Amino acid sequence: MMSTTNTNYWSILGIKPGSDLDQIKRAFRKEARKWHPDLNINDINAEERFKLVNEAYAVLSDSTKRKQWEENSLPDDHSEDLFSNGFPSYYDYIELVLGINSSDDSVNSQEELNINNEDDQFSYTNNLNQKPTTSKKSPPPIKTNVDLETIVDISPEEALLGAEVEVELADGSVVAVSTPPFSGDGWRLKLSGVALGGKDHFIQLRVQTEDGLRIDGLRVLYRLELFPHDALFGCAVDVPTLDGPVTLQVPPNSSSGRLLRLRGRGLQYDELQGDQIVEIVVVIPSDLNEAEIALYRRLQELAFE
Repeated sequence: MMSTTNTNYWSILGIKPGSDLDQIKRAFRKEARKWHPDLNINDINAEERFKLVNEAYAVLSDSTKRKQWEENSLPDDHSEDLFSNGFPSYYDYIELVLGINSSDDSVNSQEELNINNEDDQFSYTNNLNQKPTTSKKSPPPIKTNVDLETIVDISPEEALLGAEVEVELADGSVVAVSTPPFSGDGWRLKLSGVALGGKDHFIQLRVQTEDGLRIDGLRVLYRLELFPHDALFGCAVDVPTLDGPVTLQVPPNSSSGRLLRLRGRGLQYDELQGDQIVEIVVVIPSDLNEAEIALYRRLQELAFE
């Protein structure tokens, strides 16, 4: 436990008592950036301060917890160390969690992204021990003899602003869990020691639309499958967005993994506007005829001549 009910959370966020939720969120975002350990490597107190900022937000943004705290009756276990497995990098936090783009705003609405990650272009560990996945299918739950995991569906709006969800544990009890703001598909929340045998219970958030859009902070992620000839020569294709389909011009010579940006097609929060990231995936048609198979075979032969 890091703090007590006597902690002045208003002061920690640098705002006046009674500030509304929008003011609390803006202050939280400002203080989280100010005290991130990546930017304070010589300050041994930055890590604890960063945790305290997140704790302050958790209390002040929840009307029930805030009332309990103001009445000096907040339970001692009202928060846990969500950073026990480390912190995300500062740029991951800003670019991926909040979806803030650091590039020039004058760039065209559609541009190619240059994101090179050795393992996974979208995978990262965030400050709540949560890890999104690029797969359209949700990963299988963890085996019960290790830990327990529950997949919870929330809407894009709930992912953006935070929501309270109920989760049933293995013993049949139900707990209410507050999801953090700016969360996304695949994020994992940990309830420490609540499963049978003292194991952890994980909550994996699923934030997806019927069109295959995945939410990650302010960003929207989409996998676009193309046949080889379309990827080779380029094409114009309609892709879904939160505001309806738009036409995307795919450049020639687009290989799997190429990322294209639809600027301003993500979620919006205050002055922040996210983008939509389209990942190119080249697929082979499943119903090729003999003539088409012969062409692919000839291409293979040419590659070795």
